[in-house]
Amino acid sequence: MPLKVEPILPKFGAECSGLDLTKPLSADELKQVTDAMDTYGVTVWRNTGLTDEQHVEFSRNFGYLERVPLREGAKYRLSCRELFDASNLNLDGQITQDKAAIEYRKGDRLWHTDSAYMEKRTSYSMLLAHAVPPPGVGGETWFADTRSAYHDLSPEMKALIEDKVGLNSLWWSRKQAGADIDEAEIDARPKARHPLVHVHKGSGRKSLFIAAHTMDIEGMDKAEGRALLQQLIAHATQPQYVFNVKWNVGDLVIWDNLCTMHRGGEYDYTAYRRDMRRTTVREGTEPHTMDTGDDPFTELFAATPRTVDINAARDAGR
Repeated sequence: MPLKVEPILPKFGAECSGLDLTKPLSADELKQVTDAMDTYGVTVWRNTGLTDEQHVEFSRNFGYLERVPLREGAKYRLSCRELFDASNLNLDGQITQDKAAIEYRKGDRLWHTDSAYMEKRTSYSMLLAHAVPPPGVGGETWFADTRSAYHDLSPEMKALIEDKVGLNSLWWSRKQAGADIDEAEIDARPKARHPLVHVHKGSGRKSLFIAAHTMDIEGMDKAEGRALLQQLIAHATQPQYVFNVKWNVGDLVIWDNLCTMHRGGEYDYTAYRRDMRRTTVREGTEPHTMDTGDDPFTELFAATPRTVDINAARDAGR
């Protein structure tokens, strides 16, 4: 059965059906998926029936999957290191009451791109819903179209940002969300350099690459650069570039971090279980790559400020 694609906005986002993602896909079917992603940036797949293992196997079709950081003696809720835990649950599967864990997750409510704080960028993210809040109480996910947003910038703004490089830090976005981290400490931590504008390979369209992780613009005064970043984010998140996904159990959403931003919607974090599990594909890697020999997330989080360390917070609560 061929892929059925129903656009959400004229150039951004699409509901997709017609393929069984629990089974191996043919080369033609995979091309249909990547063509839809190149065109729309975000695809929504309802009631997929995917298990954790099938989620990981499907994701391998698009490249190497990053792995959650290892910590000596740490316990993890999910069985696969390729699955990032984007839930509000503790190790026992109950709603966490740990204040540090709750504080850390507030950064997810800011407009961001996954792993922009890493030197090796993420292309696709694939988020699967296992438990969601009831209808009408929030917990949706919002997406913004950074290709159309770039296209609509003035010629003067395009010229200003054409060769600019952003400095990206995970701890900066957590600070913006309210975490108590001194800026001097953030400056001492690793930061990733990425151009503010790049050509999206799959479509050939130029796109902004900005978000809450982008702390400064290289070579610009801090205040001036941060004001420019806020201006660009505000521009890219205007209503004409944005839609949201309301989740049901079994839904999978795939988004391309190289031409989108996203953020989590508000909901009562302490009242409703929200079990979301994400795979992330490293940009430029081959399908079904099992191991690249490196482990950049473990390396980065080995130097994590303890005030915002989600894994340490969970371990401490055991």
